[in-house]
Amino acid sequence: IIDATRHVMATRDPDLTLAYLPHLDYDLQRFGPDDPRSHAAARELDEAVGPLLDQAEAAGRTVVVLSEYGITSVSRPVHLNRVLREAGLLEVHTQDGMEYLDTMASRAFAVADHQLAHVYVKRPEDLDTVRALLAGVPGVDTLLDEEGKKEQGLDHPRSGEFVAVAEPDAWFTYYYWLDDARAPDFAQLVEIHRKPGYDPVELFMDPNDPYVKLRAGAAVARKKLGMRYRMAVVPLDASPIRGSHGRLPADEADGPLLLSSRPGATEGPVAATDVKALLLRLAGLTTTPAPDTAPSREDRS
Repeated sequence: IIDATRHVMATRDPDLTLAYLPHLDYDLQRFGPDDPRSHAAARELDEAVGPLLDQAEAAGRTVVVLSEYGITSVSRPVHLNRVLREAGLLEVHTQDGMEYLDTMASRAFAVADHQLAHVYVKRPEDLDTVRALLAGVPGVDTLLDEEGKKEQGLDHPRSGEFVAVAEPDAWFTYYYWLDDARAPDFAQLVEIHRKPGYDPVELFMDPNDPYVKLRAGAAVARKKLGMRYRMAVVPLDASPIRGSHGRLPADEADGPLLLSSRPGATEGPVAATDVKALLLRLAGLTTTPAPDTAPSREDRS
């Protein structure tokens, strides 16, 4: 990614260059922010990004380092969809012995995203039932209703009827099957577009499969040869995940970060919704002034 970014900067001279470097995302989710392997990832990133920063400085470019979120330690997954299914609210359809979420037939289901989950409820008469059911699930800290979503700026038309917020040491899976033998075909694949929610377990290889690395290597070889392949190496155990994000951190030091090589680029915290305008202003593509007031804690991301 860094080499490609440097190539684009050198050959295309873009007004604005964006690059995503995953070092502090992947390993911190795998191992947690306090693990020595996460500290090693930070050192690796520092070394790898040096040539990119040197090239940007030589070209007189302004550099911004931005994280969308800060990852905090977690120790337990919470399976909201399994709770909804056991209560008879979530439906599946079966194909070749595998179960697939049937959103149209379900009275309620959850789309998980780290420490948040959008809970969709089809019938108004089920709202109280779903609220009472999920509010009592261990690992659920808050269940935001319409008023709560408005207070947190989450009242989007496509937001769920509820938004669940995990407790500080918990996070939400998308899992809805009750028997691993009936898990859908995509469950053990890196399939971000078929899973009804984010799956950080894709960052691991199945430790119970003694041939997992051999099968992964064979899949990569088939890919390079232009052949069809399946990278079915993802475990079905969510317990190893040690880092997540989504809820507002108790300590602002655990939150997202913005750094700029231009002194005075910003004064104080920057709201997530103001980042675009800030980048365009620093790139000289707009004259929008910086916000006069810092956002409240609830407005930050």
